Amino acid sequence: APPAPHGQYIPGMATLVLAAPPPPPIPTLDHPMRPAELADAMRAFSTSYYAVHPFHREMSEGTLSKRQLQGWVANRLAYQRAIPRKDAAIISNCPDADVRRAWMQRIVDHDGTTPGSGGIELWILLGEALGVPRHEMDDERHVLPGVRMAAESYVTFCKTHHWVESVASSLTELFAPTLMHERLAAFPKHYPWVDQAGLAYFRGRLIQAPRDSKQGLDIVIQHCTTVDWQQRAFRALAFKIEMLWILIDTIHHAYA
Repeated sequence: APPAPHGQYIPGMATLVLAAPPPPPIPTLDHPMRPAELADAMRAFSTSYYAVHPFHREMSEGTLSKRQLQGWVANRLAYQRAIPRKDAAIISNCPDADVRRAWMQRIVDHDGTTPGSGGIELWILLGEALGVPRHEMDDERHVLPGVRMAAESYVTFCKTHHWVESVASSLTELFAPTLMHERLAAFPKHYPWVDQAGLAYFRGRLIQAPRDSKQGLDIVIQHCTTVDWQQRAFRALAFKIEMLWILIDTIHHAYA
């Protein structure tokens, strides 16, 4: 019989499949991986990405309630606002001017160049499209303590770890385009009451995430050439994957 999806019980199976995330496939190394091998190993972490969480499966299948979608969009704003702050931390720790100049684009993407522009603004517009008033999005009244703690842990990680490790933690962006495509397909089909203009954030990430993940992967491949540094990169990405799982798991349980 095929394995049960995470967080589901299938009658007749011998054991309950618990809701813990699938463990990331961290390789055991006795010699450094070649660049192509390292890239493939990082991409293999997709099996643990929070896209496989039951909440996201339900979103794609159209079974979430309006309240669940509203809770999700309102809470995830705390993470959206953490992203440019973690990118600023990476820049502050990075001694390479070329990397710093390129990495600043990520801050511009989220904060915009003027008030009312950028990805954070697009996320607030998504909240409004889902029926959450702008002022309730903006003041973060709905953000759960666990969600805020998870988002802040990412900022802290990037402040306190080597900048290359922090870059490695960003490589969940390798997996984001697939999730964005799923959302862009699911919302018109299952949630037609949502104004399609509100989905602009997802469309933007289809362009930004491939660009950003290539930049991040190139840096990891360039700098992580020893067993120790490759293991540090794997652990950094595993941290980020676990943080995202905590975030969505907290939302899932609060709005079940």
